[in-house]
Amino acid sequence: MPEKYCDVPIGSTSASLLINISSFFQDSNLSIHTDNPDLTPCFQNTILAWIPSIYLWSALPFYLLYLKHNKRGYIVLSMLSRFKTLFGVLLWCVSWADLFYSFHELLQNRTPPPVYFVTPLIVGITVLIATLLIQYERLRGVQSSGVLIIFWFLSVLCAVGPFRSKIMTTTAQGHVNERFRFTTFYIYFALIIIELILSCFKEKPPFFSPVSTDPNPCPELTSGFLSRLTFWWFTSMAVLGYKRPLEDKDLWSLNEDDTSKIIVQQLSKEWDKEKAECKHYIHAGEDILFIAYKKHNRKPSFLKALLRTFGPYFLIGSFFKLIQDLLSFVNPQLLRLVYCVSSFYVQSLWRLDAPAWWGFLIAALMFICAVLQTLMLHQHFQYCFVTGMRLRTGITGVIYRKSLVITNSAKRSSTVGEIVNLMSVDAQRFMDLMTFLNMLWSAPLQIFLALYFLWQALGPSVLAGVAVMVLLIPFNSAIAMKTRAFQVEQMRYKDSRIKLMNEILGGIKVLKLYAWEPSFSEKVLEIRKNELRVLKKSAYLNSLSTFAWISAPFLVALTTFAVYVSVNEKNILDAEKAFVSLSLFNILKFPLSMLPQVISNIAQTSVSLKRIQQFLSHDELDPNCVETKVIAPGSAISVTNATFSWGKELKPSLKDINLLVPSGALVAIVGPVGCGKSSLVSALLGEMEKLEGEVAVKGSVAYVPQQAWIQNATLKDNILFGQASNEQKYQNVLEACALKTDLEVLPGGDQTEIGEKGINLSGGQRQRVSLARAVYSNSDIYLLDDPLSAVDSHVAKHIFDKVIGPDGVLKGKTRILVTHGISFLPQVDHIVVVVDGKISEMGSYQDLLKQNKAFAEFLRSYALDEDIEEDEPTMLEEEEVLLAEDTVSIHTDLADNEPVANEVRKHLCLVICFLYCCQNAAAIGANVWLSDWTNEPVINGTQHNTAMRIGVYAALGLLQGLIVLICSFTLAMGGINAARTLHAALLENKFHTPQSFYDTTPTGRIINRFSKDIYVIDEVIPPTILMFLGTFFTSLSTMIVIIASTPLFAVVIVPLAILYFFVQRFYVATSRQLKRLESVSRSPIYSHFSETVSGASVIRAYRRVKSFVDISDVKMDENQKSYYPGIVSNRWLGVRVEFVGNCIVLFAALFAVIGKNSLNAGLVGLSVSYALQVTLSLNWMVRMTSELETNIVAVERIKEYSETETEAPWVIEGKSPPADWPSRGELEFVNYSVRYRKGLDLVLKDLNLQVHGGEKIGIVGRTGAGKSSMTLCLFRILEAVKGEIKIDGVKISEIGLHDLRSRLTIIPQDPVLFSGTLRMNLDPFNKYSDEEIWKALELSHLKRFVSSQPSMLDYECSEGGENLSVGQRQLVCLARALLRKTRILILDEATAAIDLETDDLIQMTIRTQFEDCTVLTIAHRLNTIMDYTRVLVLDNGTIAEFDTPASLIASKGIFYSMAKDAGLA
Repeated sequence: MPEKYCDVPIGSTSASLLINISSFFQDSNLSIHTDNPDLTPCFQNTILAWIPSIYLWSALPFYLLYLKHNKRGYIVLSMLSRFKTLFGVLLWCVSWADLFYSFHELLQNRTPPPVYFVTPLIVGITVLIATLLIQYERLRGVQSSGVLIIFWFLSVLCAVGPFRSKIMTTTAQGHVNERFRFTTFYIYFALIIIELILSCFKEKPPFFSPVSTDPNPCPELTSGFLSRLTFWWFTSMAVLGYKRPLEDKDLWSLNEDDTSKIIVQQLSKEWDKEKAECKHYIHAGEDILFIAYKKHNRKPSFLKALLRTFGPYFLIGSFFKLIQDLLSFVNPQLLRLVYCVSSFYVQSLWRLDAPAWWGFLIAALMFICAVLQTLMLHQHFQYCFVTGMRLRTGITGVIYRKSLVITNSAKRSSTVGEIVNLMSVDAQRFMDLMTFLNMLWSAPLQIFLALYFLWQALGPSVLAGVAVMVLLIPFNSAIAMKTRAFQVEQMRYKDSRIKLMNEILGGIKVLKLYAWEPSFSEKVLEIRKNELRVLKKSAYLNSLSTFAWISAPFLVALTTFAVYVSVNEKNILDAEKAFVSLSLFNILKFPLSMLPQVISNIAQTSVSLKRIQQFLSHDELDPNCVETKVIAPGSAISVTNATFSWGKELKPSLKDINLLVPSGALVAIVGPVGCGKSSLVSALLGEMEKLEGEVAVKGSVAYVPQQAWIQNATLKDNILFGQASNEQKYQNVLEACALKTDLEVLPGGDQTEIGEKGINLSGGQRQRVSLARAVYSNSDIYLLDDPLSAVDSHVAKHIFDKVIGPDGVLKGKTRILVTHGISFLPQVDHIVVVVDGKISEMGSYQDLLKQNKAFAEFLRSYALDEDIEEDEPTMLEEEEVLLAEDTVSIHTDLADNEPVANEVRKHLCLVICFLYCCQNAAAIGANVWLSDWTNEPVINGTQHNTAMRIGVYAALGLLQGLIVLICSFTLAMGGINAARTLHAALLENKFHTPQSFYDTTPTGRIINRFSKDIYVIDEVIPPTILMFLGTFFTSLSTMIVIIASTPLFAVVIVPLAILYFFVQRFYVATSRQLKRLESVSRSPIYSHFSETVSGASVIRAYRRVKSFVDISDVKMDENQKSYYPGIVSNRWLGVRVEFVGNCIVLFAALFAVIGKNSLNAGLVGLSVSYALQVTLSLNWMVRMTSELETNIVAVERIKEYSETETEAPWVIEGKSPPADWPSRGELEFVNYSVRYRKGLDLVLKDLNLQVHGGEKIGIVGRTGAGKSSMTLCLFRILEAVKGEIKIDGVKISEIGLHDLRSRLTIIPQDPVLFSGTLRMNLDPFNKYSDEEIWKALELSHLKRFVSSQPSMLDYECSEGGENLSVGQRQLVCLARALLRKTRILILDEATAAIDLETDDLIQMTIRTQFEDCTVLTIAHRLNTIMDYTRVLVLDNGTIAEFDTPASLIASKGIFYSMAKDAGLA
């Protein structure tokens, strides 16, 4: 029987267990309605004693399972562990001493109640298990056990009650009953406290653990349970980041489970399993009935693979979220109790005074509940973010691996850009979704619970509020749809603006030479105007949605209260109902706003998922299509009856190929353009689809593609390509590939960083590096796809002799050479002639000549071109040399130093702050009014003037919404104006910046200012400021309200504020550094990836796939190394700031209880419900501060770039030259010296020369003599160091730049066209009539081409004029010159870029059309200037010779030797 079971004398009360349990709350005398509460001994000895045991028993099975699978090595027995075990054993002894004491009593014939047997038994077994668990954990390498900490904590918590009540009974009775049990209990209590304290310390790291190799391991792995719970382990980094800027070496290594190696392996395994299952289904399906086949004919689902890989980990986070959701509803319920407590006093006429401890208990419970909620929430976020991070790693890795094995036809269907997008954008989408994915089930749950509690408080009136919420959803979604449309439109403008800027910066030199800047500036500003117009529209929409978002909870509360009060007179709105409902409505606000967002996110992510899945399902190259083992003896390559195509669905490009190459032979493949020579090489590499036949290639392969593929690495790394370095061999290779001279020119020798796609090497150098890589690899078979066409003829000869030919480095290796160079053919062993995808003939040079078939034809067609191709050795043009030195740029990017924002105007700030004050005043007013309303006396069961109450409440609430509307509006307008001025200033400055700036600053960096930084100013900063001000004023108003209602609160504000301030400073400093490191380490992932995709065939040929995958993984991990602390820093901040918030709740409630005699229920409600909201706004405030500080740097960077030094003014008032200047075209250089930039040597030294009007002057000289510099000086692209230039007697340094540049004409060396119509390219200012333009086109031989186009003069040129041939582009530049037709023409002669025919056309036109003008020609081909008036020979920046060509040849100087080299003398 229960009474028997718990038969304990309690003086007066001896009741059954059940009654006791129920009397925990209802035995009013003992437990509740007393100022000195106590629990019944029965309750103490049963339920209270069993709680820890129940917890441990239920957690044990799961925990043991976890330990079984996670072994980290064992931990050596330490003092700590020994003590823990010792105290555990003592505890067991103490518990069982109680048990034996009960048996002893039995023997003494005193029958103790059964509870004295059961409880010690249970407790004893439980502590024994806990003790054994300590040892088991040690063997499994657990350093700090959460399970046990919670167990000891519960034990202490449950023992506090009995501890107090034993003392109370003893003091009351004056003597101790049951001395033995009394003693054992105190020993027990002391021991569990010791155990709790000991378990908070962590053990040493495990023995044999893999962690030991790491230089900078993440402290998370070895941190204790409490440290993990509160993210205390991150503090060291927060402090470090505050003291000094973080660097790469300060970052912790990734945890093993987050590395690419592990994650990608798991994901690939699951994906392969998924693919195999589908294949298996399809094969199995063929035999079974058709229906079964239909059912199983499914595509492999990438989603399933993702779920299997990341699902379990993510679910842990979901579990925390569930607890947190349930906890969030505890506080409103406790709030109700606070009202009950404080309203006892208001209505204490008929109720006993409530004991003070109730209030304290409730305040403590609220605090505990809030702290638990904080811890749970951040654990949940941590799991979500880490899952997101792993997803990104996994997806990126899988895509990278796939891109290395995908077939060429599949590659065509997705461009490099698209694949990079899969990695960056689509993987990012998954990452962003993870954070809020749990809202899918959590939001409905929260909504349901909130409505349930509301219904309890207010009954059916809640439905009115719900109706308002439901109505707001379509309103919000309509706004969202519209915003999205605007976003798309704005992106379109932004893209076109960036594209235009890109072209402008690419051709800035040409713009300066032609003085075309104003016309392009207008175009950019026009696009910008449209862009800002769209921005303005979306700003209107945003303010509307802000308005809806602020007013929604208020409108809901308003309708609910109004309906509730109006429905029935007897419905009284008291403090409890009003404020509990308000706090529930506030809970509702979040899920309602999040749901639509999550759903639209899921929609976007599903699109990404489809795209990724489609890419991962592409066909892969067949690794076995080329046989590498079995081959006929003596031969290196054999192809029998093989047919190849570039894709299964395309027609074959190579048919019936039969080819046998003996080992060590040199085989040339020749044939007309597009006949399949390169395809044959690709087929041997296994890059093509083999439709039939056999291919065998014996040994390792080196491959030189037609377009050289250069990595973004040092020149030496490009040649070694992952091989071990061998200096002797390396030097020989450089010598053979003619790279020695180039190394002398490059600033860093072979340690020069080569930009992406080999940007700072000329075409010939790239090809030679590519060849050097092949030679160095020392392979058995060399496949050389036309490596000689990109280099000059004498270099080609050198390379053939030294490398490829019969006496070259590679003699004795098997070489297959695709070539157009006829001169080498007599020296090869075999020649294969390919025509239209078939091998038409094979044999040696002599055999083929005798046959007189296709090959002889080929020889005849090519032999004519051979002698023309002679050209001077490619040296970098002098400017390129300078550029190469400077690519290691002087400007470093503006670091993220302490930002200053003085851009947004002062008065605007004041207006906005004032508005925010008003809004918060209105909000406080509404709530104070509500609390006043709830205090209105109740007469005859009803309240009076409800209508007025509702009216004022409504007015105050709507006023608040309106002010917010005005506010966000003003701010947006201010932001747009600031954005407009900043962009205009930046653009203005960039057009006025001297050319030297563009030579030393990478275009990418300038473009970044125009894209990224302008975007931040346009779209990121205004909402951030809005959020910041909002949260700041909310927090402020909370403080004011609490202090106003409970003045005592002012005491705790100072310590809390100090704590908050420190956390905020540490966080902001560190998080900004981490963001910087993260963005720096992010771009290498993508650039490495796009490089890999474009060089996939080379990587496969050299069998380097594995090492490239490793490089990619390392880059990914580097990025995640800085991303992970970034996540944790947010959690670290959250836990600390929310703790401050929870303290505010605690003190608000405490002071409400302390001062309850002077307060009314309404005010208490007000202060506590405000305190409950403060946590969130405090947290966001820090985040926003950090965001602002990070983003305001964009303003600084733009300011920095809008204040770089500018060149001379375009027009100088009152100094303009006469309208017909220069009329004679006379030039004079007087003591003229110039250098490229400060700190560099002079390029021209003391030039003195005079040119008469109408003379034709040729300027020649070796590379670097200063030829191009002369032209740049005439246009004042370079300003004189000393001396001057006069044109027609006018000093050019005294007039405006545009006056000067618009009166000279230049045909530049490389023709630059801008995207736009042809007309715009000829005449951007619309100065000339159509007839004039057509005449110029006719003279420049373009008329036929242009008039054949349907849109004639409006023919659209693509970016850089890609859709015109190089020759046509050069002619367009000639047409520009003909349109301007000034007295002085400067011709910077195009080098090898142009075919001879076009060159002759240009020379002819210039001779006829510019007969009476002064022409200066920088000549590379001497035959063009042999008939000029005079020739100027420059040497090392000084005039070496200056006379007529005939007399210069006669005097046998420099000019003579140059003419002799060219075969003209």
